[in-house]
Amino acid sequence: MQVKEILAVKGKVLYTIGTDKKLAAAVTTMGEQDVGSLACFEQGRMVGMLTFREIVKVLHAQGAAWGAATVAEVMVRDPVTAAPDMEVDELRRLMIEKHMRYLPIMEGDTLLGVISFHDVARAVLEEQDFENRMLKAYIHDQPQGQMSS
Repeated sequence: MQVKEILAVKGKVLYTIGTDKKLAAAVTTMGEQDVGSLACFEQGRMVGMLTFREIVKVLHAQGAAWGAATVAEVMVRDPVTAAPDMEVDELRRLMIEKHMRYLPIMEGDTLLGVISFHDVARAVLEEQDFENRMLKAYIHDQPQGQMSS
């Protein structure tokens, strides 16, 4: 399975924010949209990712003043990205190795989507369920006492 197959199932909705916005606005968007990350844009180009991990770090460091920070001050600049034709097993290894729960999928300079570790787990589970159903159907359709190799 390739990354583009997960994106096709997930849909094309992108949640983004400008790097000049306040962190409080980002948290509001994330809460309202029930998402754990935002792709950060400057002049029409994706330049970073903001996740709850970065928000928790700034909350810990700045306390009550966290909301006044800008997205640019907190985001991960130039994050690791993946291509749509990457195999899902390779994507999982990359996400684990880089300790990333959210990974932007890029085709050249175009952001196609953001895949979460949850999206990957769901896709793998659905693929395994499909394979199990196919195997059970194959076994069920075999005549008794006869198994082909």
